[in-house]
Order: sequence, then structure tokens, then C-alpha cells
Amino acid sequence: MKVFKFGGASVKEASAVRNVAKIIQLFPDKKIAMVVSAMGKTTNHLEEMVAALWTKNEQLFHEKLAFIQQFHLQIVRELIPDVSHPIYEAIEKIVQELVSKYSHTLHENEDFEYDQIVSLGEVISTKIVAAYFEEIKLKSRWMDARRLIKTNHLYREGKVDWEKTTQNIQEQIIPAFESVDVVITQGFIGYTSEGFTTTLGREGSDYTAGILAYSLHAEDVTIWKDVPGMLNADPKWFDDTVKLEKISFKEAIELSYYGASVIHPKTLKPLQNKGIPLYVKSFIDPLASGTVIQESMDFDQLIPSFIFKMNQVLISLTPKDFSFIVEENLSDIFNRLAKINAKINLMQNSALSFSILLDADKIKLDKMMELFSDQYQVKYNDGLELVTIRHYDQATIDRVSENKTILLEQKTRQTIRMVMKDSQ
Repeated sequence: MKVFKFGGASVKEASAVRNVAKIIQLFPDKKIAMVVSAMGKTTNHLEEMVAALWTKNEQLFHEKLAFIQQFHLQIVRELIPDVSHPIYEAIEKIVQELVSKYSHTLHENEDFEYDQIVSLGEVISTKIVAAYFEEIKLKSRWMDARRLIKTNHLYREGKVDWEKTTQNIQEQIIPAFESVDVVITQGFIGYTSEGFTTTLGREGSDYTAGILAYSLHAEDVTIWKDVPGMLNADPKWFDDTVKLEKISFKEAIELSYYGASVIHPKTLKPLQNKGIPLYVKSFIDPLASGTVIQESMDFDQLIPSFIFKMNQVLISLTPKDFSFIVEENLSDIFNRLAKINAKINLMQNSALSFSILLDADKIKLDKMMELFSDQYQVKYNDGLELVTIRHYDQATIDRVSENKTILLEQKTRQTIRMVMKDSQ
């Protein structure tokens, strides 16, 4: 049994949905648990609906709703022209559920409202895919992740109840495979003990694939993307990228930690626990080999990997009493940062100062200055970039630092990290 995950780009239009069906048909002798994300940029529009709901912007709320409705109907019309097909009624029911949100009293927790609304993108997409599979006589069954993935009450970042979730998946999906070849469910979403919807946070759909594979003892997981596999750098920032043919779970987790657009560690961990390999393959060229993430570390050092973080700000904090930076200072600094949910990309200290690197677009610099100005002298440099190289050599360092001034550097045997700015 295999687990496949299809992201928004792989189901963004009718031709893409047809392509997904063709990929499934390449595996006629396999049972497939299939995880599907919201179509195209639907999640972004639903997030804007949540914001409009919270700010009482009725016009924007209904504009976004109209767009979502027409976007999905256009896809359905191309796939299933018969307007009497039940899929049209299913979409209308979800639309009316969204319409009713505006007149209802808002929950005091905005994250709760977010999960109830944004999760519907995955519900719509999977219903459309399931309807099309039925239309072309592909033996499949739609299944509701809001009855499979049990979580706690931490909305937008639901923590999985593994025992109950595994029980649900085994009791519902395994019997379904006796009569169908494909089970279609939603990525990203789960449910609480009261039946409210939760979402699983960053890379939630990939995580759903990992949960299913773990619970079903799958032979492997494939995440289908619009790239040939995992590349050693983002082609937006780096020329002559190279595909990584095979890397270890450990290497993938390291790359993710440093900010690479690879698979999130929470997806990898359940697979690593059971030794289930993860493939990253192209839905454009499904027969190509892609990248495999597995246990062996024998291939990790063959190709250097480059991770770029742009628009960084380096903030240096010095105690006003010129005391040494010791554990007491660090505890105070981290407590203050935690209160504003600041995420540190890199940190370094000297005797008298502590420096942190942050994404400039995720903080308010004036608020940050104000946060520390009572006890610290605060200085900053902005317009910086952070470059991380795994398995570096001097040639790779020279390549990325040409015409750059290095403000800060950290180096281990495997990894070098440099904070740089353009030379004047």
C-alpha cells in the first residue's frame, strides 16, 4: 500500500485533476491512500475571508467567497459537465456554510474560526477529485479527515493523538480497501473530541501523508510536486541547481531546520520511526526517478546544499550596565522574544552583547527596539541575507560570498552559516 500526496499546484485546474488520475492509473496493482490539498491558491483566499470576517469587511468577505465558488465550479464544469451531478450540490452546500459564517457570532478564539473556514478548501478539492474519479470509473472512496486525524484543542497547530488516530485510520481505511483501490482524504486537517475542525500547521498536508503511512504501515510515501525532486538550492537565488537523488532523514531534517524548502521534520519523524521511504517526484514527469529520503546517510555529502534567507535584520543587545552576557541575561532576552513570538534564525554572543538574526518581514522593528530599550542598548543592521551551506568547501564559500561583506560567520564540520550584505 502506498501513500500519495498531491499539493495545490497539482490540482489547480481541470487538466491538472485529469493528470492526477493518470498518475494513479500508473499503479493498477497498488492500493493508494491519497492526500489532497486545497486547489491552487484557495487557502490564501480563505485566509483573506477569515481576516475580512474578523474586521467586519463584508464586501471583501463576499468577493472572496464568490471567487472561490466560481473557481471551483469552472473546474467541475470542465470535468463533469452534467449539472445534475451531486458534486454541484456538494459545492453549493459548502458555499452556504461559508455564507452563514458572516451572520454568526464569532468565536472568541480567532484561530478556532480560522480552522473551521480554511479547512473547507481541502474538503471542496477532495470532493471534486473523488467525483471525477467516480466519473471515469476509478474505484475510489472519499473519506473525511475530520473523522480520522484526532488532535487536541490547539487550533492552527493541532497536536495529533497518535493512539486514537491510528485506531481510526486502521478501522476506516483498511476495510475500505477491500472494495476500492484508492481512498481520497484531505491534508492539513483533523478534529477535536467535540468534533470541531483543527488544522495541523505548517506543511500540514505533507504531515497527513506521514500520519497515514505510519498508521497503515505503508511501503512508501510520494509527494508529487512541480519540480523533478529536491534541489540543492532554490533556483530563484542560485544558478545551476542539482537534483539530490538520495538523502537521509537526518539530512532532510537538517536542511529543513536551516530553512530549506524541503519536507518538514514533523512529516519525516513518523516515517523515520518505521523506516518508510519518502519520494519527492514530479507530477509533470511522473516516471522520472525524483528524490528519495531514507535511512542511509551514505549519499548526504555528495552534493553541497545552499539555503538562502533574504531580507534579514541583525539585532545586537548590550546590557546598559555593561554586565557580561550570562544565563540570567539570556533567560530575560528569550522570555521577551517569546512574548512576541519572534523566531530566531541565528544567534551569537560575546562577553557584552547578544546578537539575533530575524526575518525582517515577520517583526516590527520599532516594537523590537521598544521591547528591549529599558535594559539594553539596541543596535541593528538590516537588508542582510543569511546563507547556509551544508557540506561546504572553500570553492562554495567563495562562490556565494563574492562581492559580499560578511558580518557574522558560524562554522562546524558540516555546515557554514554567513550573514552578509552587498559590498559597497
